[in-house]
Amino acid sequence: MVHWEDSFSRYKLRQNAQQNSQERGRVVSFTPSAMFRYTLMRLGIFVGSFLAIWGLVYVRVLPSGLGSSNLFWVALLALVVSAPLSWVLLRRQRDAVAVQVAEKVDRAKERLAANQSQEDGV
Repeated sequence: MVHWEDSFSRYKLRQNAQQNSQERGRVVSFTPSAMFRYTLMRLGIFVGSFLAIWGLVYVRVLPSGLGSSNLFWVALLALVVSAPLSWVLLRRQRDAVAVQVAEKVDRAKERLAANQSQEDGV
């Protein structure tokens, strides 16, 4: 059972955390990375394909698998269908992931170069 005092104290804690972060000049927000968004979109396309193909197998438009392999058959067909769909539909998101990865690699190279120059100076 949640008492109103508990929810009020949680509200005050959250409000204090936001105030402290604003005083430090930081904004509290969650922006998912490009890779996380791409993964979720890709999973969504697969699930949509899986459900569509399962429906087509259920109404016997597509053949069911051999014996008890129906679920495996539907998953395999969903993979085959969702791969080209993801390739076409998620092009912009893939480009965003590539930019994000390239930025991280550049930062890592800069840190490596800075560390190597410090070692050479000693």
